[in-house]
Amino acid sequence: MKKEVSNIRWMTVTALMGAMAAVLEMLNFPIPALIPGFIKFDFSELPALIASFALGPLAGACVCFIKNAVKFVMGSNTAGVGELSNFILGCAFVVPAGLIYKAKKTKARAIIGSAVGAVSMAALSVVSNYFIIYPIYAAGFGGMDNIINAYRAIDPNVSGLMECLLKFNMPFTFVKGAASAVITVLVYKYISPLIKNGGRQPAAG
Repeated sequence: MKKEVSNIRWMTVTALMGAMAAVLEMLNFPIPALIPGFIKFDFSELPALIASFALGPLAGACVCFIKNAVKFVMGSNTAGVGELSNFILGCAFVVPAGLIYKAKKTKARAIIGSAVGAVSMAALSVVSNYFIIYPIYAAGFGGMDNIINAYRAIDPNVSGLMECLLKFNMPFTFVKGAASAVITVLVYKYISPLIKNGGRQPAAG
């Protein structure tokens, strides 16, 4: 019975964190001077990272799935391509962070895990966009030249997609992950008892 209640709570809290992530994703905003307008900044990875620390990396991945499923159902303007990219990169962030923290639940491990996750997400943003996301997007939305031209509007000197990704996407994605990581490390010990039903597990710090 205790295990059943725990599983129900896990699913309930994960769903709630997924809903919160979906709301935060809707509050996105562009930074046109730094990155093309079709890439937005948001804090939707924040609930996923908190869930990954409190409930395990699987919960973090589920939160990433829920928020993108909600966005897709409510109306995707990229035919699901943007949601696929967001899910891949979100998992690259919260799963490594959650695994590192799970091994030893200390504030230092939370910081290390968050840093590793941010680096992982930034690196994978180059690989996934170059080989998967942008080719799919280009096939359905006007070709690769239109994508590269969006970057050239910021820096006319970029010569190709890989340079665009290395110069713009990778640092932007790292900063986005780092912002969520900093907030998580600062607030996690205060909210984790609520998530974990009375703090039966030790919080970070």
